[in-house]
Amino acid sequence: MKLDQLEQKLDLHFNDQSLLQTAFIHRSYLNEKADFELPSNERLEFLGDAVLQLVVSEHLFKEFPNEPEGELTNYRASIVNAKTLSLVSGELGLGEYLLLSKGEEASGGRNRPYLLANTFEALLGVIYLDLGLEAARKFVHAQIIPQLSNIIEQELYKDFKSKLQELAQEKLSLTPIYKVVSEHGPDHAKHFTVGVYLGDKEVGRGSGNSKQVAEQESAKAALESDMGGIKA
Repeated sequence: MKLDQLEQKLDLHFNDQSLLQTAFIHRSYLNEKADFELPSNERLEFLGDAVLQLVVSEHLFKEFPNEPEGELTNYRASIVNAKTLSLVSGELGLGEYLLLSKGEEASGGRNRPYLLANTFEALLGVIYLDLGLEAARKFVHAQIIPQLSNIIEQELYKDFKSKLQELAQEKLSLTPIYKVVSEHGPDHAKHFTVGVYLGDKEVGRGSGNSKQVAEQESAKAALESDMGGIKA
């Protein structure tokens, strides 16, 4: 792997090149290379996730001194989720450095969102171990924190499904039901359209690259509609 190109792109110089390489070893690769000398990136992913949570929490605590815990938790969840991490990971081109099995490669694993998100966390774990917390903090502030303004502006931090359920149960004594209306695209890049129903009536429809995202979008659409005469 040409990891020197990645170092130049990130403007970082790693001391332990084996550790850096480990960040890009998917477990599927080891299924075909049982005698490979390095482990998968899963332990680094675990560590990187914790570092990310800490740095983002610290930033939110300082940046929004008047926001309650619940709102800070929503902000954090929206910025450390797989959608945001895979977006940033894709922009950095981290997928091209991955070591994958032939099957994973053939199925588009190099561009799979959850895999890209995990790789970002593994890389962050390496930065923390090899270069220290301050370097990890700078990396998160450079790559992740800038996403926050759009998330807040677009209210992407809101859990629309929970809000819809509360309103529907309060006003109608009904629980929203989500149904996949359509899906298209290859397995590694599916696109879903989901409708949300109150009783037999569809009150919102949304789309996304996962069922979860599509459900949130459909709930948002429902909240922005009259929901069968009930204002949100």
